[in-house]
Amino acid sequence: MLKVQEIREIIKLIDQSSIDEFSYEANGTKVSMKKQQEQVVTEPVQPQQTVQAQPKPQAQEPVESREAAQEPAAEEAPKAEAASSDYDAEIKSPMVGTFYVSPSPEQDAYVKVGDDVKEDSVVCIVEAMKLFNEIEAEVSGEVVEILAKDGELVEYGQPLFRVKSK
Repeated sequence: MLKVQEIREIIKLIDQSSIDEFSYEANGTKVSMKKQQEQVVTEPVQPQQTVQAQPKPQAQEPVESREAAQEPAAEEAPKAEAASSDYDAEIKSPMVGTFYVSPSPEQDAYVKVGDDVKEDSVVCIVEAMKLFNEIEAEVSGEVVEILAKDGELVEYGQPLFRVKSK
């Protein structure tokens, strides 16, 4: 019986290799893995799902919902323009982990909206695998928006702060 960690390692190895398909059988347990490529469709189920998925939204979508969907888009456009002019740079997460605004729950946040930061200013912590990594601003200016919430899981490259340079 394969352990979960062993299966994960096999997945990584297959993903990095040129192997498209892998099967393993031992002690009555069978594991099969197949890479999906955009150019090759190996199962007839996938085209059927695609064909079924396209007509349903068109047939079920009434005219009213299309109009309703267009109205919020029109309202969001000015907001997006205003937001884009309020900042010059974004501080992004260099890793996947848990976002924290302060070194501990009892202490104040590293930065708040309106605070000035320098390139070497610590703005938050991202915890990854029990390691607390201090994240530096890498830009100078005023924090105009904090995009992540304290204790929230963040992804690699996810914007955490917006900064307007002075």
